[in-house]
Amino acid sequence: MALPPDNSLNRPEKTADRAAAQQDVLLREIDEAVRQDQLADAARRYGRPVLAFVVAGLAAFAGYLWWHERQETRLEEASEGLVRALDQVDAGNLDAGVKVLVPVADGGDEGAKAASHLLKAGIALQQGRKPEAIKLYAAVAADADAPRPYRDLAAIREVAANFDAMKPEEVVSRLKPLAVPGNPWFGSAGELVGIAYLKQGKTELAGPLFAAIAKSKDVPDSLRSRARQMSGLLGVDAVGDVNEIVGAASQSGNPDDAEAKE
Repeated sequence: MALPPDNSLNRPEKTADRAAAQQDVLLREIDEAVRQDQLADAARRYGRPVLAFVVAGLAAFAGYLWWHERQETRLEEASEGLVRALDQVDAGNLDAGVKVLVPVADGGDEGAKAASHLLKAGIALQQGRKPEAIKLYAAVAADADAPRPYRDLAAIREVAANFDAMKPEEVVSRLKPLAVPGNPWFGSAGELVGIAYLKQGKTELAGPLFAAIAKSKDVPDSLRSRARQMSGLLGVDAVGDVNEIVGAASQSGNPDDAEAKE
């Protein structure tokens, strides 16, 4: 049921109420107009810089996507080049392998570049170009931009190729940081350092080092066998698990290892 109109207010009061309501509506309209003017002013003042910032951000993101895609493509091309070069080397086509490595070495990826130089150095050694191989190994070992594993491997290969021309103390200085258990190159570097110790007459250092190599599970069996023989000659016990040694000897058919069984 509808309520009857409120007739308790007199005419002046009703007029005042209507005026107050109209004033309230007018204030809201003014406030809305002010907000619109402020937004328009902010758009005029900051619109272009904000738009430029957004456009720059989108352009940077697009550039990153292009760069990432380009890097992936270059890595794939470098990997394919290294595989083709290895195939040529395995087939005995050393000169062809070197030609395949030229664009890989000239690429921007430091890892692929270092790997190509290492492979080129190995090819040079096979072809009897020892000075060139040593120079390539030295360049990779001294390249601060090359990945650390490649630099360490290059240092070992350089010393191994140039071992006879180096002083024992130079060999120890170059490779001793790598000739420690737990290092990926412990076996290869340790063997060269151990021989350098022998040249210096430091059997008290060579024997324990060869024994540590012989006992390391991360070293190839052939290297462990040589280290075990060397440590035995130097009077240092390198025999860990006798059954393991006997098993390895029987599998390899190595007569020197077979003596351990007796």
